[in-house]
Amino acid sequence: MIIEVKVPQLSESVAEATLLDWHKKEGEPVSRDENLIDIETDKVVLELPAPTDGVLVKILKQSRDPVTSGDVIAQIDTDAKAAAPSADKKSPPEKTKTTPPVMPAAQKIAAEQGIDTSKVLGTGRDGRVTKGDVLEQAAKVPAAKPDLQQPPPPVNIDALLSGRPEQRVPMSRLRQRVAERLVQSQHTAAILTTFNEVSMAPVIELRKKYQERFEKEHGVRLGFMSFFVKASVHALKRYPVVNASIDGTDIVYHGYFDVGIAVGSPRGLVVPILRDADRMSFAEIEKKIADFGKRAQEGS
Repeated sequence: MIIEVKVPQLSESVAEATLLDWHKKEGEPVSRDENLIDIETDKVVLELPAPTDGVLVKILKQSRDPVTSGDVIAQIDTDAKAAAPSADKKSPPEKTKTTPPVMPAAQKIAAEQGIDTSKVLGTGRDGRVTKGDVLEQAAKVPAAKPDLQQPPPPVNIDALLSGRPEQRVPMSRLRQRVAERLVQSQHTAAILTTFNEVSMAPVIELRKKYQERFEKEHGVRLGFMSFFVKASVHALKRYPVVNASIDGTDIVYHGYFDVGIAVGSPRGLVVPILRDADRMSFAEIEKKIADFGKRAQEGS
């Protein structure tokens, strides 16, 4: 008997969803309640379990395809169980050895920490790899864990930092909705500003020590703004996701560092831009800021 695998009923506010990666291939045996694929809406990621035991004989919708409630995405043949490769009773089924079912939360953590889920022994139902299994594996191999304060970005940083290129990365459906809601909140909610205090004593001491020499060599005073610009560029290089913008349904990562400098003028505050600030020296930054100030006062 052929059983259709359908997209479950989505919530009333969700018109469409996106299929993520299939956990099974055509021709592979499946067990009832085993997760076949994850479905992402703009609110949540859902598991789609197999409705019955059998063999996945046909996949009708591929990964990343858009779907709606009730769409048929695959077919399972319940009479093909005997045709599926039999496993030795003394060894686990082949599917458990190679591609154990992985819970969405476990997948997310595994991707963040560089864990190969095919090498993780699942302790959940039907051998599923759970969040706890991945965390336990990560604790066993600390050397393989990336710096949690600097998650690997989905872009090639070395290529991004050459010249003034940009890289586009499509946003997931969930991230698109988050971006949409954040933009809406800027128009409907009060904006909160946080302040963090830092000790400027080392910078003040450095300026006192080199101020006279710096001014003689470069003809401009060493101010605080050049330190702030350098610190900002350093932070953006370390966290490139901050140096990005949203264009439609894409996140655009910028491979250049343009820093706005607030300057007072008779007509009010203006914010000219330091282009390619990462390529500028302290002296070049201070000269440019002084030039901005002069032109702002002149209204030019």
